[in-house]
Amino acid sequence: MKVLPSRHFESRFLTFTCLSNFQTKTKRYKMAFDLSMIQQVYAGFPSKIAAARQALGKPLTLAEKILYAHLDKGMELKNYDRLKSYVDFNPDRVAMQDATAQMALLQFMQAGRPSAAVPSTVHCDHLIVAKNGSQEDLEFANQESKEVFDFLSSVSNKYGIGFWKPGAGIIHQIVLENYAFPGGMMIGTDSHTVNAGGLGMVAIGVGGADACDVMAGLPWELLMPKLIGVKLTGKLNGWTAPKDIILKLAGILTVKGGTNAIVEYFGEGAQSLSCTGKGTICNMGAEIGATTSTFGYDDSMERYLRATGRAAVADAANAIREHLTGDAEVYASPEKYFDQVIEIDLSSLEPHLNGPFTPDLATPISGMKAAMAANNWPAKVEVGLIGSCTNSSYEDISRAVSLAKQVKEKGLSSKAEFTISPGSEQIRYTIERDGFLETFEGIGAKVFANACGPCIGMWDRMGAEKQEKNTIVHSFNRNFAKRADGNPNTYAFVASPEIVTALAIAGDLGFNPMTDTLTNDKGEQVKLDPPSGDELPMNGFAVEDAGYQAPAEDGTGVQVLVSPDSKRLQLLDPFAAWEGTDLKGLKLLIKAKGKCTTDHISMAGPWLKFRGHLDNISNNMLIGAVNAFNDKTDSVKNQLSGEYGPVPATQRAYKAAGIGSIVVGDENYGEGSSREHAAMEPRHLGVRAVLVKSFARIHETNLKKQGMLALTFVDKSDYDKIQEDDRIDIEGLLAMAPGKNLQLVLNHSDGSNETIQVQHSYNAQQIEWFKAGGALNIIRAGIQ
Repeated sequence: MKVLPSRHFESRFLTFTCLSNFQTKTKRYKMAFDLSMIQQVYAGFPSKIAAARQALGKPLTLAEKILYAHLDKGMELKNYDRLKSYVDFNPDRVAMQDATAQMALLQFMQAGRPSAAVPSTVHCDHLIVAKNGSQEDLEFANQESKEVFDFLSSVSNKYGIGFWKPGAGIIHQIVLENYAFPGGMMIGTDSHTVNAGGLGMVAIGVGGADACDVMAGLPWELLMPKLIGVKLTGKLNGWTAPKDIILKLAGILTVKGGTNAIVEYFGEGAQSLSCTGKGTICNMGAEIGATTSTFGYDDSMERYLRATGRAAVADAANAIREHLTGDAEVYASPEKYFDQVIEIDLSSLEPHLNGPFTPDLATPISGMKAAMAANNWPAKVEVGLIGSCTNSSYEDISRAVSLAKQVKEKGLSSKAEFTISPGSEQIRYTIERDGFLETFEGIGAKVFANACGPCIGMWDRMGAEKQEKNTIVHSFNRNFAKRADGNPNTYAFVASPEIVTALAIAGDLGFNPMTDTLTNDKGEQVKLDPPSGDELPMNGFAVEDAGYQAPAEDGTGVQVLVSPDSKRLQLLDPFAAWEGTDLKGLKLLIKAKGKCTTDHISMAGPWLKFRGHLDNISNNMLIGAVNAFNDKTDSVKNQLSGEYGPVPATQRAYKAAGIGSIVVGDENYGEGSSREHAAMEPRHLGVRAVLVKSFARIHETNLKKQGMLALTFVDKSDYDKIQEDDRIDIEGLLAMAPGKNLQLVLNHSDGSNETIQVQHSYNAQQIEWFKAGGALNIIRAGIQ
């Protein structure tokens, strides 16, 4: 495999100092972004777009322009078949959050490069538990996860990677504020990397192995996605927010309706939205399985770039503005250019509540009372939570605070607990300066650290261990069972920050602020006024210390800090290559029933502390998956002893005996976060193949990267033929080829056997990954 040289940048990190409008009230802040790289991308954009338009012989969508402008030079310029062709691209940058960065960088250390080939950043946002409040929680995290933060800081410093310290903010908010740019392409080791689509990027969530490839200077491979066009007409009004657009769309497309698709928003409604509102919509595109989502460059993006200290980027984008959106012919006749077109009228759109337990169960707020009664959902709202990477913009917080102000003004009291997770220190500092936090604290709100917190299960919620049935509402993106607080009986509903705030004030899930009244302290019936707020702070953004650490100019002398006795970090050994034979006598580890997300395969929450230690975190492997044979979690039959026990312990017994195994799953297996641990843990413990009805995109790629066999049933009804005591043979591996089926022989305990057909989506390069024992083995061999 050819190794590409590092890209040359005149200055890897340019520092800009911005001053807000009111110099006496705010302080200077610095931002690090890569202007020379952006200018380099824009310099070649017009000619690349013209060449692509000629090669494809048609007008281009924005997604196509960005994809073809980032086509690897080794790829032929032609019309690649959507959902059929694997295509190599050259992303402009890489972003990693601390939980996934550990494994990504441990892998990168094996690649043998002296520095990252493209601008890359690490963001410490996942390892901070939300419990007592911002300052106390951050101090605790800096103690509890010190060795992880020290490792990430040192490895970033050594390899030319920008490092954002704990408390700086959530990766996607930081990227939007500092690094995202119209027309760019980036990958990130988190499924919500797609948030950067709000600034007109093609930004895609990947596993750490993909990030390792790009940082090593290699092209990045993607199945050419299909294109879904969403035409937005009208304009939002009253209680409706940008969040409601994606909540509505999730109800239309479901959690897998966007799989292997780029969703491109356009129309007058799209241009009426703020840049951060666009980011919210793109962020939750991960919940419909979309590869990414994006919007064309417009005035709102220009305003946001200038407000966040990137006037130079706005000027550069303006110079090629016509190329940073889809061609006019595409938007005039979208059905000719998109595989699917959906139209949403923003003027008539109603606020939505999605959930519980899945982000695509969409209910208009006017229908919530009936839905609540029909499904016996707990009516009392215990906690309202706003913020996170999805909804922590200045606009979000300002609209929510306009409701919080009405509590005192109208003689009300908030009936539910209320929490705020600011998206960045810049946001937190600015909303504190503008009095928003004081207003929230006046209704009893608790401000958590600038981190993910409850959104990813890092919420030490008092009483959650009792597993009582209760309802919470939040403005996050995901609401799978146990996602926020570990309680399987917490009914979590997703809504806009405005609706979350209103429901927290009312304390009632069935409350409709558009029609219903509340009783104030005088016994009067009062209505909440619709929310209002500012798109951007009138006095400008401000911050004292954004939390950014630039890397060393020369990292050759920097020592990476990993203790050999650490329980949190473990240097990696390469996975073994395929032995060159068919796989015989595999034990069935588990036949997973129903929804099996990456949370089920590799839980977050308290397990996040082991994200850098593959062996320790493997003790959570598939403990949340439901065994189809007994409807229990973390209880499978050990075919060696005949006894039932935990999934990881059973698999370790097979590994100790030198016996491989297979995992069988249902539809959309691996839905959810991009965490590659869900692929690395089975690989580490000796699982050889995962056979399912269908895969979520990122998880399937992660399995391939780690040298696993990712297989799907040709006939989905064959799922029912898998028996608990089966010994399974996988045949046809010696002749494995793209598009060629393999055979599974199911050897049942009664002595009978039957053969079923299974298929795969491996191309020629991916088959080489399997043979080599993983993509990283090929990278390392190529560099050496």
